Amino acid sequence: MAHGPKPGEKIVFVGDSRVRAKDKQDRPIPQDFSAYPGKSEVFIPNFLLKEWMVGVVVLLGILALVMSEAAPLGYPADPTNTGFIPMPDWYFLFMYQLLKYPYTSGDYVVLGTVVIPGLLFGGLLLAPFLDTGKERRFYKRPIATALMFLSLVACTYLTVYSWDHYQHELKEKNIIPEHIKREQEMHAAKGEGGHTPAKKPGAKEQLAAIVAPDDPAAAIYQKSNCLSCHGGDLKGMPAAGIPALRGVGDKLDQAGILNVIKNGQGNMTPMYDANIAKGLTADDIDKLAEWLSKQKK
Repeated sequence: MAHGPKPGEKIVFVGDSRVRAKDKQDRPIPQDFSAYPGKSEVFIPNFLLKEWMVGVVVLLGILALVMSEAAPLGYPADPTNTGFIPMPDWYFLFMYQLLKYPYTSGDYVVLGTVVIPGLLFGGLLLAPFLDTGKERRFYKRPIATALMFLSLVACTYLTVYSWDHYQHELKEKNIIPEHIKREQEMHAAKGEGGHTPAKKPGAKEQLAAIVAPDDPAAAIYQKSNCLSCHGGDLKGMPAAGIPALRGVGDKLDQAGILNVIKNGQGNMTPMYDANIAKGLTADDIDKLAEWLSKQKK
């Protein structure tokens, strides 16, 4: 048949593949919604399709915002960093603040983590089944409107108050958030060398060796409060903002180290009285400062 029928060949049609034109009587008649005030179209698929299209546009907008600005990154997680203040994303700040109150934490933590969120999200889930009135104007629905405004005000207040409290904590403890501090260090490195030097995968920063490890002042260091933060190997915890003491003599002399011990510096509080209370004498602290001043690269 591809080359046309042959002479004398009998052709038998087993079906009709032609598309028939539908008559007006065969076409589906749109449902009449005049008997249902406030309703104008079928939920599935008409209304639902519109909602899906709006959702796609919103998701594309969020995707564009996410790709336009890189996420801020801090240092690798350090469980020993007691100065770090954990903060959730902005959309969970209201729950974070709620768990700070005594009636939603401690012995009542189940109330703050299960009961209250369960009532909020459960009420939102059951709203279409509980509020079955035909009235759509908000001022004609006092209960639903009051609950909506109450929830909105509560979430807004808890979110703003949580962020304000976090800013005050940073100022009181003199803490710079890790992602900001890391960005500042990156800009400082670029400003000094023109670019940030790339490190080989797995390469570790080379620290200076400990100078005079057999000095009697090294034993004094092991008894001091410095040990708890800077470690027995003097490597500190750079990820937590605690610098290494190896090479500290290149930055501070004996008098400068004594001044830091007595008055503190940055996140470090004064440690002179704490060391005296631990059993060290003023002479021991002088020897300790002298030994630390010898720690040069």
